[in-house]
Amino acid sequence: MKLIYLDNNATTMVAPEVLEEMLPYFSKQYGNPSSIYSFGANVSKKIEEAREKVADLLGAERDEIIFTSCGTEGDNAAIMSALSINPEKKHIVTTKVEHPAVKVLCESLETKGYRITRLSVKSDGSLDLDEYRDSLTPDTAIVSIMWANNETGVLFPVEELAEIAKERDILFHTDAVQAAGKIPINMKKNHIDMLSISGHKIHAPKGVGALYIRQGTMFSPFLIGGHQEGGRRAGTENVTSIIGLGKACELAKLNLEKENTHVKALRDYLENGLLKNITNCRINGNRNNRIPNTTNMSFEFVEGESILLLLDQYGICASSGSACTSGSTAPSHVLDAMGVPNTMIHGSIRFSLSVYNTQDEIDYVIDVMPKIIDKLRQMSPYWREEKKICAQV
Repeated sequence: MKLIYLDNNATTMVAPEVLEEMLPYFSKQYGNPSSIYSFGANVSKKIEEAREKVADLLGAERDEIIFTSCGTEGDNAAIMSALSINPEKKHIVTTKVEHPAVKVLCESLETKGYRITRLSVKSDGSLDLDEYRDSLTPDTAIVSIMWANNETGVLFPVEELAEIAKERDILFHTDAVQAAGKIPINMKKNHIDMLSISGHKIHAPKGVGALYIRQGTMFSPFLIGGHQEGGRRAGTENVTSIIGLGKACELAKLNLEKENTHVKALRDYLENGLLKNITNCRINGNRNNRIPNTTNMSFEFVEGESILLLLDQYGICASSGSACTSGSTAPSHVLDAMGVPNTMIHGSIRFSLSVYNTQDEIDYVIDVMPKIIDKLRQMSPYWREEKKICAQV
């Protein structure tokens, strides 16, 4: 059975070009980049080339990039650094729809005496700028707001938010894990202080990421030990994955136009096909202000987990939200914050595409999904009751 992979916000396949770039550094070029002899120095040079490619994707300078293990580390490092360099400040501003990497960290900090302001979102997933302005105080150490929501794809105006924070001398961090490689980013044209990305969301390996730290921004290292990353992140470099991340960033920049034409068109085609062929379903989030590869759809009176299990039988991979919360049976905190009705929220599915998807694959999903939803609704007492009420009306 052919695999149709539509869960690229959870992870992506390693691009063939990325794997090819990495392979020599597993075997022939295995020197330690911290060594002074040429066998290690050549590896160090390759790491710096990768750093340049990451910076190029973000419109940043090479020395503004440090390599991390993942987006979660980048998020944690940024927030904890701000608290370390501003120990007198005990307030953090974030949103109710952040990824667990920020959400759970803030929950932990709250138990240690920090005050957390969680901004609400409107029904389309957007923020209220007045609420944001009112949330900032002299006690605010950092604002951490994602660039693109991982479940709905909705974009936040982080460049404007960062400018407002800068006017009040407050550090601003954004989790750009889902935005990088899908929309143009130019750090020279905004006031964002720190930005996190993750390799496995853009066809690099798992276990590598990067944190952008604007020149002049004070930073307290999250990992302390060796001199690596200019003393800003100790630990032996994950050489092969860093090289892979560099290549993936190079490819992502080349594919930006394709993301916003080919991938976007496939996403819209999928949505329109499902809306046309399935009753009682909806798109969650602002359809005009989101990353081009993501759709979050709710199907009334069915369970998302049941949809995923049946999709799997057809070889189709999707998700019901963040991969980092897939073990939870609780409804999505993102959709809950948006006020998605209870009859819809549990039947929500996220499809996230990539440049490797084809129209034939999307046609197959459009053919299969109505059968799955109809089968599950026939088993649902809530659906049968709804049909009875409609018939009486």
